Amino acid sequence: MSSPKTFAIRTFGCQMNEHDSERLAGLFVADGMVRATSEAEADVIVLNTCTIRENADLKLYSALGQLKALKEERPELQIAVGGCMAQKDRGAVLQRANWVDVVFGTHNLASAPSLLRRSVSEGPLVEVLDAPDPLASRDMAPALYAVRELPFAAWMTIQTGCDNTCAYCIVPSVRGGEISRPLGDLIEEATMLASSGVSEITVLGQNVNSYGRDLTRRRPLFAELLRALGQVPGIERIRFTSPHPKDLSSETIAAMAETPTVCTQLHLPLQSGSNRVLSAMRRGYKVERYVATLAAARAAVADLAVTTDLIVGFPGETDEEFDETLAVVAACEFDLAYTFIFSPREGTRAADMRDAFVSDDVIKERFERLKDVTDRSALRRHQARVGRREEVLVEGPSRRNEQMLSGRTRQGKLIHFPLSEGAARAGSLVSVDVTYGAPYHLLGEMVEVLRAPRHKIRVPLLSSR
Repeated sequence: MSSPKTFAIRTFGCQMNEHDSERLAGLFVADGMVRATSEAEADVIVLNTCTIRENADLKLYSALGQLKALKEERPELQIAVGGCMAQKDRGAVLQRANWVDVVFGTHNLASAPSLLRRSVSEGPLVEVLDAPDPLASRDMAPALYAVRELPFAAWMTIQTGCDNTCAYCIVPSVRGGEISRPLGDLIEEATMLASSGVSEITVLGQNVNSYGRDLTRRRPLFAELLRALGQVPGIERIRFTSPHPKDLSSETIAAMAETPTVCTQLHLPLQSGSNRVLSAMRRGYKVERYVATLAAARAAVADLAVTTDLIVGFPGETDEEFDETLAVVAACEFDLAYTFIFSPREGTRAADMRDAFVSDDVIKERFERLKDVTDRSALRRHQARVGRREEVLVEGPSRRNEQMLSGRTRQGKLIHFPLSEGAARAGSLVSVDVTYGAPYHLLGEMVEVLRAPRHKIRVPLLSSR
């Protein structure tokens, strides 16, 4: 009997792509394949791509260039490209890299195994759908058998696509309009995940606040979803990303405050502190509304940690407007900020604003100034937690120091603490006293194990990533 084929998946981009890669791995395993120990030993290599940033193209074709030599050494190797870049570039991928065997889009993820089988006899294949196939319901099916990096924590996609028209964002073009999964299906998935030992779920969507608007045609259902997930036995933590400030309702804030399993963590992208820039970005809110929404969330949800996204150098941004952003960011006191340099993407409104592009040297200087402000806020917020006792879900040994364990607090903060005799295994809930706060992490000392891992330990056929 021949050995099963092996696969490797390289992921670029956001949490949605990470989850798609987990689903792909699950599809491959269900198809009789096993994960390879490395790309060099894989029979199938998949690049799951992103297209948000301008250099996404460079990353993809650089990676494909590196794989060309491997393909020449082993002609039987199959190379596939999926995700947002595949959706955007389609047949152009094969034109630029004719050693690729399969190209599939964001709407036909479930077709990847069959496309790879067909390409053996039919040659290179491109299958990119412009919208999800309504008959192929499995493409939106629960990822119950996804191969997850952390067996006790799962992503759960509640919607695909986006109905917003942000001037800088390519997502609606490559992911399509919003399509929500039925609430009952999500509760069923959460229940089955819990039965397999998953204790933490992160709800995913391009704009989770608008979840269900396409189902009811009246109002979003996100608050109801949070409350319903909070009733699923075994699910101890619920997180979500990303909400849109214009759609964060008082009902959702109340559901966060009143559902104990919903973590005290909110990611609320600001993008700019200038009303004119926000209007040019087509964000749908003003600074005053954002600040009021943030204040309402903090008033309702005790001990709330707030993170944000910020774009530096959007076309036309003046020094004065950037100073407005600095002032708003400083006043908001975020726990963490993800700062991005504006990246023009072909097909977006902002890409056509070339006459208003901000020079690279100005952007670089602004980026450093903004980072200083956000880091100071993060440091103050973290230092204020020194002396507190946190409930921590252990993720495993620290990647930088194997003598330390790492985990996440209910606020989503990364905390490291010494590995000691009888220390908790990954998936355990422990209490940790915070001893030190840095801008991007906490340090602490474990006090006790609150709960042993609930997930089942699988014995892999080959060592996984």
